[in-house]
Amino acid sequence: MLLHLGPLGDDEAFELSIAHALLRRAGAGELDEALRVYRPAGPAVVFGRRDTRLPGYPAAVAAAHEAGFGTAVRAVGGRAVAYTREAVVVDHVRAEAQSPASMDRRFEDFGRRFAALFGDLGIDARVGPVPGEYCPGAHSVNARDEVKLVGTAQRVLPRAWLFSSLVNVGDRDRVSAVLADVYGALDLPFDPASVGTLQSEAGTGADEVLAAVLRAWDADPQQAVEVDRDTLDRAALLEPDHRTPAVPK
Repeated sequence: MLLHLGPLGDDEAFELSIAHALLRRAGAGELDEALRVYRPAGPAVVFGRRDTRLPGYPAAVAAAHEAGFGTAVRAVGGRAVAYTREAVVVDHVRAEAQSPASMDRRFEDFGRRFAALFGDLGIDARVGPVPGEYCPGAHSVNARDEVKLVGTAQRVLPRAWLFSSLVNVGDRDRVSAVLADVYGALDLPFDPASVGTLQSEAGTGADEVLAAVLRAWDADPQQAVEVDRDTLDRAALLEPDHRTPAVPK
């Protein structure tokens, strides 16, 4: 398995295009498996494709920018998420034939893996949604059935999958505030009190979480390699798909 540690820059649209490119390459039989783990270079709001079709989408992008967050659109499913540098993103790609049950199985398996990881950090972590959460999903990872800690999403090709996980480690107030503005503009339900972080639960820092993720995936940071030229070239072609529209001033 290839291990990539990032980020590559401060452009979240390009970061998302890297994961998308790895998925495309796996689907084409060019790689077997890759894991990309990184702390974002800066604050970002990342929208789901469905968000881009809502009337309030331009206003939501403007609200994110006004709060000092960059914006992008992701390849995997779900609704808008927000994070700062106090977060860890985990993108896992594998070349694997799909079956009707495989998507649900991955949600369950990854959810249990994160819950166990957080349990080792002293957090009462569980799998399941909490009321009013951002990017709602049946397999969110939460603390105490009260606040969301991890959002997970997938993109599937006939012969490959991308499983993307966002772990919010810190900056709870900043994240919940921008999500309130974004979800308000999109006219979607959201309760700011549903946002949780590992720091607020157990005082855990982002570097500690990143190291714990690598252990849980049995990945050695000494074996990390740079993203190769073929992937970068493919990402450059996909990058426009991940950009948000320009907002009129």
